[in-house]
Amino acid sequence: MERPRHQGMTKNTYMRWRLPLVCLLWEVAMIILFGVFVRFGPEADAHWEEEKREMNLTSDIENDFYFRYPSFQDVHVMIFVGFGFLMTFLKRYGFGAVGFNFLLAAFGIQWALLMQGWFHSFKSGKILVGVENLINADFCVGSVCIAFGAILGKTSPIQLLVMTLFQVTLFAVNEYILLNLLHVKDAGGSMTIHTFGAYFGLTVTRILYRPNLEQSKDKQGSVYHSDLFAMIGTLYLWMYWPSFNSAISEHGDAQHRAAINTYCSLAACVLTTMAFSSMLQKKGKLDMVHIQNATLAGGVAVGTSAEMMLTPYGSLIVGFICGIVSTVGYVYLTPFLESRLHIQDTCGIHNLHAMPGLIGGIVGAITAAAATEDVYGKEGFIKAFDFTGTYQTRTPSVQGGFQAAGIVVSLLMAFAGGALVGAILKLPVWGDAAAENCFEDDIYWEVPEDEESDVYHMHNPEKPASP
Repeated sequence: MERPRHQGMTKNTYMRWRLPLVCLLWEVAMIILFGVFVRFGPEADAHWEEEKREMNLTSDIENDFYFRYPSFQDVHVMIFVGFGFLMTFLKRYGFGAVGFNFLLAAFGIQWALLMQGWFHSFKSGKILVGVENLINADFCVGSVCIAFGAILGKTSPIQLLVMTLFQVTLFAVNEYILLNLLHVKDAGGSMTIHTFGAYFGLTVTRILYRPNLEQSKDKQGSVYHSDLFAMIGTLYLWMYWPSFNSAISEHGDAQHRAAINTYCSLAACVLTTMAFSSMLQKKGKLDMVHIQNATLAGGVAVGTSAEMMLTPYGSLIVGFICGIVSTVGYVYLTPFLESRLHIQDTCGIHNLHAMPGLIGGIVGAITAAAATEDVYGKEGFIKAFDFTGTYQTRTPSVQGGFQAAGIVVSLLMAFAGGALVGAILKLPVWGDAAAENCFEDDIYWEVPEDEESDVYHMHNPEKPASP
């Protein structure tokens, strides 16, 4: 029988039975739950023709699919290609970055369709799904991908699946509290996706602190080609972020406005990132880590206020500030968090998602509180903040207060949930690697035998380097 590799290690990373068992059992559970609860929504069901007549629609083009699917494609690419390749910067962990991101996202979207469905589209005992549900599931998984960045290279695939199970559940609860109970506006998810996901991941990595991680310090860096691969992820995320922030906005002016605000914020963020990356280096050279990550902070920070009347110049200001904050964070805060607070943040999600997410929540609260009928118009004002029904007497200042409360709730959910999940993942049963073997593809992956992969096998006597 094949023996597990690295037998000298105190931790057993052998996955031959554990990973298949977890994947297969959980997928069978998904099949059963989908069979019991999930059905096509009205616009995806074969009764669409009757639905059209009842709604006085004359063309299939009125189906929500044709409005939402282009945005869904963009968001889907961001989750699987953008986030996946962004994390390939580690010199020996390219397979793990893309492959495990693929794994957790594929499981996460299924569980998210169920969790979010029970909260938002549960009717007559069934979850009715359409293209908007798919977008929201991707948003939920985006939060998990963010948290994955904090623990990248330090966890087993089973730990990632367990984290995904719990985080998707907590995300759905937090999202319901913010959007349904507090009536918060958060189109691009600065609070629900980025703030929650980042501080959840940072809390998990703090609980999983490895005092001996210095033993794998030589593998935590990048090489020329790994940074190029990571830049592919950056460019996909940067290009599609306007779709991300506008994907579930109301059709018409709100969606249009969200795309423009995001576009402007991202553009400004690139220039300030480049400026401060050069300024903060002794030789004035650009650091690829900053360019890969901080250039995206503008998209994060404009998420909450994207569909509000932030204005193009306001978006430029937000992007300008976030490029500075994120770059300074990579230079000064990341080392501080690791040395003083024992937060080992592999990808620097504190700088790309956590701080910009908080800024986004604050900008959203201020923009909402400053809203007036003169700026929005009477009907536009009501539509922008959905001041109808129970909320028709809510004022902009009150809305701003609830927006701020949404930040607090997201932080509390992230810290409490991250601590709980971190404690679960710390149990010695999940097959995570020893500190000296972190950031190493060869622990969980078959790595090709060629000259370019010799570096992967230097530590493994069973796989001699090529002559």
